[in-house]
Amino acid sequence: MTVLYLGIFGFSLTLSFILTRYVRGLATARGWVQAPISERHLHEAPLPRLGGVAIFGAFVISLGVAVVVASFRPELAFGSSLRVLTTILVPACLVFLLGLYDDIRSVGPYVKFTVQTIAAAMLWLGGLRIVHLPVLFGFREFPWYVGLAITVLWVLGITNAFNLIDGLDGLAAGSALFSTLVVFVVALLSHASLVALTTIALSGAVLGFLRFNFNPATIFLGDSGSLFIGFLLSALALEGAQKAPTVIAVAIPVVSFGLPILETSISVLRRLISGRPVFTADREHIHHKLLQLGLSHRQVVIVLYAVSALFALLSLFLLWPTGSSLGLVLAVVGTGVWLGVQHLGYPEFGEIRRVAQRTLDQRQIVINNLAIRRATAELRVARDYQQICRILVAAFSANDFDAIEINVKPSLSEYQSLGELEGIPFSDGEVHFRWSRPGTLLLPGASRTWGLTLDLLTSADLRRGAMHVQRRYHDRPLQLDVNLLISEFPTALADALDRVFVSAMAMAPKTSDGQGLVEAQAG
Repeated sequence: MTVLYLGIFGFSLTLSFILTRYVRGLATARGWVQAPISERHLHEAPLPRLGGVAIFGAFVISLGVAVVVASFRPELAFGSSLRVLTTILVPACLVFLLGLYDDIRSVGPYVKFTVQTIAAAMLWLGGLRIVHLPVLFGFREFPWYVGLAITVLWVLGITNAFNLIDGLDGLAAGSALFSTLVVFVVALLSHASLVALTTIALSGAVLGFLRFNFNPATIFLGDSGSLFIGFLLSALALEGAQKAPTVIAVAIPVVSFGLPILETSISVLRRLISGRPVFTADREHIHHKLLQLGLSHRQVVIVLYAVSALFALLSLFLLWPTGSSLGLVLAVVGTGVWLGVQHLGYPEFGEIRRVAQRTLDQRQIVINNLAIRRATAELRVARDYQQICRILVAAFSANDFDAIEINVKPSLSEYQSLGELEGIPFSDGEVHFRWSRPGTLLLPGASRTWGLTLDLLTSADLRRGAMHVQRRYHDRPLQLDVNLLISEFPTALADALDRVFVSAMAMAPKTSDGQGLVEAQAG
């Protein structure tokens, strides 16, 4: 048995090596190459992208040889598996042809998903389907339409996941090799000879191609290769799940395909968060982020190989499922993913953290917002200057700003009346009010602060001056809805000041002396 597996692996590897060289030479001679025309392309010279043809050819021929050889080994009971093999290969060939056409002519995303959905439905009709998810829902079987939807989503997700990580030389092929070897080991232990022979043939084909695809690559995998490999692995995982225990059937494929699944999940989430179409191409994939951190092309690939190998190793721990092993694997995977995503510095996930932190701080935000709302309501009925000052101090003592300053320049007709009243301090021809948080010293031009300047316009559009609010720079976010501060509040303050000035003019005694101003400062 071991000799058979080693023989098929060696034959597939050798054949893939020969076919890759041939396809590379033929594609280069015919001009079937991809030039670096997009900013997402990291290669510098035009290169052929039909590596999937070599992998497909080596795999199919090797698998054919394996079937012939296995037919002489009754102990493999391989004859009864030919129907399942046909069920997998027919839609896999359809997906390969889709990728090949896309490599040559280019196909839109909706056409790709339509063809892939048809291929996934063919698997479901052939009996390769997800009928229950015991880890999440127990052993209750799904209705046929739910099982069909979940099966299609699984196939589409894994198929396109390997296509999505095909952005650096050797990355998709290397990651697929680790995942394929895991499926092979699981198949051996589950005595699934069909899956074992299929995966060992695929492993040899991928490894033979990888010799020419590793950095610096001389040929690319192309959609014909990445889509075919992804679809085949998703189908083999469905077949292997039919004979494996529950945890192995569900958890091992998910963990072993960890890198492509993680890349796909992150890409979909960040595009949804940022409001961009899911199918939009960009330079924010995991490998792009690692390149931005200063790693070389080859270093990034090696790092992601290590990540793929770690996922593969962790998935093999689940071959002996216990409560402690499952919990340990999930903890390690979850912690590693969290730390990795944080280190990559995606701004979209920074926004999620901000929203989460704001949710935790919501009680204080509500308190601060209510202080501004109450101040706005009280200013609408305020009748004297001291009352306005008390309202402002009470409102801003409860929120996150460190200082406020109000400068109001009275009109000529108000100037004399205000000057003869006590309690309204002004100097240099303006009424001034300043307040700063106790223990806070803000020196103009010396303190690291930011601020807002609000024009004080009355409801009759009369300008009464300006209000300046300041806050020191620090990491804690502002726990206040600024919209409350810039909408009704300035108008209410301007109207209150206007009432005070009008009242002062009515109450002030008539004199001929326009001076006699009192200079003072509150706060």
